Amino acid sequence: MSAQDRISVTVTDGVADVRLTRADKMNALDDAMFQALIDAGERLKTEPGLRAVVLSGEGRAFCAGLDMGNFGKMASGERKGGDGLVDTPRTPGGANRAQQAVMVWREIPVPVIAAVHGVAFGGGFQLTLGADLRFVTPDARLSILEIKWGLVPDMGGVVLMRHLARDDVIRELTWSGRQFTGVEALEYGFATRVCSEPHAEAMDLANEIASKNPHAIRAGKRLFTLAAGDDQVEILKAESVEQGALIGSPNQIEAVMSGMQKRPATFADV
Repeated sequence: MSAQDRISVTVTDGVADVRLTRADKMNALDDAMFQALIDAGERLKTEPGLRAVVLSGEGRAFCAGLDMGNFGKMASGERKGGDGLVDTPRTPGGANRAQQAVMVWREIPVPVIAAVHGVAFGGGFQLTLGADLRFVTPDARLSILEIKWGLVPDMGGVVLMRHLARDDVIRELTWSGRQFTGVEALEYGFATRVCSEPHAEAMDLANEIASKNPHAIRAGKRLFTLAAGDDQVEILKAESVEQGALIGSPNQIEAVMSGMQKRPATFADV
């Protein structure tokens, strides 16, 4: 399937309703989905009259994370460390292609609200962080899941999490991969609001924002982006370096294989 089959974008009265439409795969991130996210974000950067954006997933989940096919390639050795991560073209903001699927939503000049239900695991969780605001259901399940596959978050998560939650909380969740609910996400700082109908409430707020001075709204986003600096370029590159060293390594392959085979992992010592 092409990128056009992955995301729908509808703009009404200045509000873009952006939906991940790979519902049969819980909106998992395959190559076409990465490209669709980037294409949609780039389009919205220059959308005439845009005032606000709502980002959501159709079906049972917001986004289940990286497509399982990618882990199969890692386990087989087909995908090696560093492929497309470190020595790859980067945006002026320092992002590689996978990171830009998240960071592009920060670059959109108007507020972006993620409406999260079902699950937001791994890359799906990092995608929520690209939004300015996150509305989640109480029973949503979220996770910095990369450690399950012997990896680290590398889609901008390190850049974005540091401004939302306490450092020790981020470390615990990153190292354990523990799932947490929407209620817990609010407590940690990852969620803006817990609500039973996040898409409806996100659209209501987006329409309210659309009724305000658009120059002031855009100026506010520019200021908040400036305030969140701290050498983003180097942090994004560091994510890629660490991930490149992990992908295809023996312990990372063991993490994938043990997960697929539903057995305890046996890791080699460092």
